[in-house]
Amino acid sequence: MRIFVTGASGWIGSAVVPELIAAGHQVVGLARSDASAAALTDAGAEVQRGTLDDLDSLRSAAAASDGVIHLAFKHDIAFSGDFQGAADADRRAVETFGEALAGTDRPFVIASGTLGIAPGRVATERDGLSPDPAMLALGGPFTRQGTAQVTLALASRGVRSSVVRLPPTCHGDGDHGFMATLVGIARDTGVSGYIGDGSNRWPAVHRLDAARVFRLALEQAPAGSVLQAVADEGVPVRAIAEVIGQQLDLPVLAISPEDASAHFGFLAGFLGVDSPASSALTRTLLQWQPTHPGLIDDLDQGHYFHKLSV
Repeated sequence: MRIFVTGASGWIGSAVVPELIAAGHQVVGLARSDASAAALTDAGAEVQRGTLDDLDSLRSAAAASDGVIHLAFKHDIAFSGDFQGAADADRRAVETFGEALAGTDRPFVIASGTLGIAPGRVATERDGLSPDPAMLALGGPFTRQGTAQVTLALASRGVRSSVVRLPPTCHGDGDHGFMATLVGIARDTGVSGYIGDGSNRWPAVHRLDAARVFRLALEQAPAGSVLQAVADEGVPVRAIAEVIGQQLDLPVLAISPEDASAHFGFLAGFLGVDSPASSALTRTLLQWQPTHPGLIDDLDQGHYFHKLSV
C-alpha cells in the first residue's frame, strides 16, 4: 500500500517508516524542514513538503494514498504554552483526513495516549470510550481525547479508522522524552527522586515495538478499533529511580508531593500519577507481542546515561 505518514521523521515516526517499508509498503512522509526531508529520503520514503496547517496538501496526499498514519503534533507550540493551539491544529488535520477518506474503507490510524484514561487502575482498550462531555469542553489536553472520538466516529463514514494509544514513555536509544528528562533532573539535583512512596505505576513500550503496532493496525485493525501499544503494564516509579541512581551513582530519595513541583518541574504532574495500562486485547486482536527490552532493561543498557555524560 501507499501510505501517507505525518510526523514521519519524529521519534515514533522514524521507527514506523522503516517498519512499513520493510513490510513492502510505499511511504510518503510529511516534512516541514530540509532536515526532515533528508531523513525521510535516507530512510527510503518519498517526501511531501508541508505542515499540519496545509490542509489542502493534507487532503490531496490522503486522497492519493491507500491509507494514512497521523503521528504529527505541534509539540513546539504546545510546550511553549499554547497547547490548545496545537490540539486545535491536530483536530483540523484529523477532520481533513476524514473528509478525504470518507467512503473509501481505507485505513486511518492516529496516535493517542493512555495517561489518565483510568487513574489508579489498569486501563484497558475499553476504557475512555465515552468521555465526559463536560471534561471535553474544558479544552487543552481534553481536546485530544475528543479528537480520538472524532477518529473513531469515522468508522460510520466508511473509514477503517483506529486509535493507537501510547504510554507516556516510548523508550529506546535516542529518546529525549520523560526518561531522559528524569535522568537530567537527577544529574542536576544530585539525587534520583520519586514522589511519595514511589509505588505509582508507569506504563511503557520500546518505540520499535510501538512501531509494529501502528503497522499492524494499518493492515489489520477493524474500523473503530482502540489499541494500546503497551509492553510494561506498570513499572513502579521507585524502581525507575533506583536504576537511575545506580547508573549515576546517586542516592535514591523520596520527594514529598508538596516538594515535587520544585524538584521535578513540569514532570511532577505526570510522574505522580498512577496510570497503569494493559494491551491484552491489542495483543489478541493483532497477534502482537513485544520483543524489545522493557523499560528497566533498557535503562540498564546505559545509553540514557552515556550520551548525557559526553
